[in-house]
Amino acid sequence: MLAVTLAATLFGTAGVATAAPATAAAAAAAKKMPCSSSVRACVRLSTNQAWLMRDGEIVSGPVPISHGRSGFATPPGSFRVTYKSQDHVSSIYDQEMPYSVFFNGGIAFHQGSVRLKSHGCVHLTASAARAFFAELDPGDRVQVVA
Repeated sequence: MLAVTLAATLFGTAGVATAAPATAAAAAAAKKMPCSSSVRACVRLSTNQAWLMRDGEIVSGPVPISHGRSGFATPPGSFRVTYKSQDHVSSIYDQEMPYSVFFNGGIAFHQGSVRLKSHGCVHLTASAARAFFAELDPGDRVQVVA
């Protein structure tokens, strides 16, 4: 329980981690990471969740996310982290993208509203964005599933 509380505090999901699940099946589904154990980051678009992995074990997650809106879908697939930019500003949308970790062209994990849809990026809370930025490096595998 201490690990869950610590992780919830670290990633800003204390309300999510301590909330009682509606059913045991819902709790099990929320904890099940749907990606290959060889990836470093996993995104499940249908439930707006992401995980960080290390050596086949969950380091963090699920953490809440938001992703691409209609016309700007976040594509499912397997990708590699290409680069990171702590203080990135989008040249297309002129928007700040703190703690950006790019994994599919212009698509990145970064700090942003987890309530609003994006232009394809995966928005994370501030604490989760810092954790993803710290954990992921160029070449790491990212898997996005529907």
